[in-house]
Amino acid sequence: MQHKSTYFYAIGLSYKKADAEIRGHFSLSDTAKVRLLEQAKNNGIESLVVISTCNRTELYGFAEHPYQLIHLLCENTKGTVEEFQDVAYIFKGKEAISHMFRVGSGLDSQILGDFEIISQLKTAARRSKKQGLLNSFSERLINAVIQASKRIKNETELSSGATSVSFAAVQYIMTNVKNVTDKNILLFGTGKIGRNTCENLVKHTKNSHITLINRTKTKAEEVAGKFNLIVKDFNNLEDEINTSDIVIVATGAQNPTVFKSLISTQKPLLLLDLSIPKNISEDVTELERVTLVHMDDLAKITDDTLEKRKAFIPKAESIIAEIMAEFNAWIDTLKFVPTIQAIKHKLIDLKTAEINTQRKKLADFNEDQAELISNNIIQKITNHFAHHLKEDKVTSDESIELIKKIFQLEETTQNV
Repeated sequence: MQHKSTYFYAIGLSYKKADAEIRGHFSLSDTAKVRLLEQAKNNGIESLVVISTCNRTELYGFAEHPYQLIHLLCENTKGTVEEFQDVAYIFKGKEAISHMFRVGSGLDSQILGDFEIISQLKTAARRSKKQGLLNSFSERLINAVIQASKRIKNETELSSGATSVSFAAVQYIMTNVKNVTDKNILLFGTGKIGRNTCENLVKHTKNSHITLINRTKTKAEEVAGKFNLIVKDFNNLEDEINTSDIVIVATGAQNPTVFKSLISTQKPLLLLDLSIPKNISEDVTELERVTLVHMDDLAKITDDTLEKRKAFIPKAESIIAEIMAEFNAWIDTLKFVPTIQAIKHKLIDLKTAEINTQRKKLADFNEDQAELISNNIIQKITNHFAHHLKEDKVTSDESIELIKKIFQLEETTQNV
């Protein structure tokens, strides 16, 4: 799909081929996203949307070549082009559009039907718009994806039942830890995943020995207040780890925050890492009493909920097909726009020349009336052509060529 000699691309990597470590290399903080957008703007890219979540990092935008987007991604992350090529995907034109629909509707999520991604897409679009990097095509596409996501939520049960990384973490704890009600649990990090995990822990384990730690203490206090839990200072992290039986790490740090050197407890310790990039250093596994589980292992926990969800995939796909067909129909009408505009300009030139001639010839020539009448006629003729091109899609290309010939119009290079 071409746009001023550029094409619409979706480039990125996800949990499907990239493990947590590689995804961590390509993870973008909010500051990095803004920096990437600024660079894109300076490099003449007209529209770009960037998402980076636990499960994927993706760029959707217009470029002459996908390498422009890959280069921007690698410039602003720890990832290299070589690493990217090993695990990446590059979609172009209608395939890129289709990919965004699948991602935004939860069909491509690590846990089927997880709709977290749609709010991230909305935020990404707002960020791009603020930077002046959201053209009418991208804005309309994201709105269509949001519409599809809403309908899938309302008309199917693709996201029914409690299944998310946080739910899977609690499920894992309940399956693998005996007497969970009596265990000391520490939750480090109270972002979205942390809050959800906390809620699931309270609801399912009936445990009242849950301690929260967050770098910003007030955020932990907000969550703790809701569930009547204990909050400790960030400085107490080491002590709390060593008095706990289970530690759940869900921080947004770019580097590990929990290391082997922090652990001195002699009793068994279960560590769950729900962060991307990983926030628990691999060296903890050198300690015999420590068990480390990462969110990628948790996502493999499939339960009845997921099985039930699969039944709704066909319905979700038909909703996407319907909304995508409307979007693609809109794209098809864009290719007529340059021809219609060229006809209009041609007719305006003819009108101007004719009015100039009549002004010289006629003494009582009423220029305002002539302008009004000829402008109305031009609008009607243009509408007829537009209607014909939109209705008769089969021969529209031939019609465009014929119109260009009759009106001796300039070739237009802008295709969408």
